[in-house]
Amino acid sequence: MIAAAPLIGLTLTLILTPYVASRMKRAGIVGRDIHKMNQPEVAEMGGIAILLAIPLALSPFMDGEIVRALTVFLLFGVVGIIDDLTNLRQLHKVFLSLLVSIPVAFFGIAPEVDIFGYTLNLGILYPVFAVLFVTGSANLVNMLAGFNGLEMGTSAIILGILALITDGNARLIALTGMGATLGFLWWNRYPARVFPGDTGTLSVGALIGLVAITGKVEAYAALLLLPHFLDFAIKATSVRFGVRRHGRTRVLPDGTLQAPPYPSFLGTIMRKVRVSEPKLVAIVWLIELILALLVWALHQLL
Repeated sequence: MIAAAPLIGLTLTLILTPYVASRMKRAGIVGRDIHKMNQPEVAEMGGIAILLAIPLALSPFMDGEIVRALTVFLLFGVVGIIDDLTNLRQLHKVFLSLLVSIPVAFFGIAPEVDIFGYTLNLGILYPVFAVLFVTGSANLVNMLAGFNGLEMGTSAIILGILALITDGNARLIALTGMGATLGFLWWNRYPARVFPGDTGTLSVGALIGLVAITGKVEAYAALLLLPHFLDFAIKATSVRFGVRRHGRTRVLPDGTLQAPPYPSFLGTIMRKVRVSEPKLVAIVWLIELILALLVWALHQLL
């Protein structure tokens, strides 16, 4: 019976995504695919399909815990919609993310955190930790983005392995999220016919955090988000020390990518290996798969 929800999520995003994309294009909500030589216009805010698919797929299995998780997931979707339509400043985005994460503090989840076999009891600090964890997860997924299939591919891998190491509602939510992101990925893979927008990346990132919190696998989820954290840390350091310069990734005539003129995780890969956009995304997927195997092995051993 548990297989029904991810299959419904997969089917719904396969069907709804092109419909949402066509409506966005008709409304003029589009973005330039800047990593193509001709920079075609692509529909934005396709993540709305994910916001519709996951609650619908989970509706036959609703209980209090799932309703609470979906509420926060949808609230992050609202923040993403506001961001896509108004281009929020990063500080405003983080503030709104913290605001909509507040319900997580009242989930009533046990305060113990399993750190690879060592149990840390956070006591009354756990609600604050949970809010920050979901906020961080959402924004980290939102930041490691910008290439066809990158965000949804890595998120599908993360949700898939979290489903393997959790049970109950956490597993059900993770599997459903994986199904929905894979369905969306069909339309978002290279060459993308739709972008998830912050609507999709913030909500799916929050879903990863929610699965980690409800499934009590916070440390494992943090390890899976390591590439995202490295990207954030490298960019934050470059801004702090004043070395980040304006500019973006360039596409060379042969289709390979030239790294942007500031430090970043993806830029580091571009400087080490001559890559096209699909190859860059495949490398990041491979890194995420290796981390997923490591998480699975650690969970089995500890």
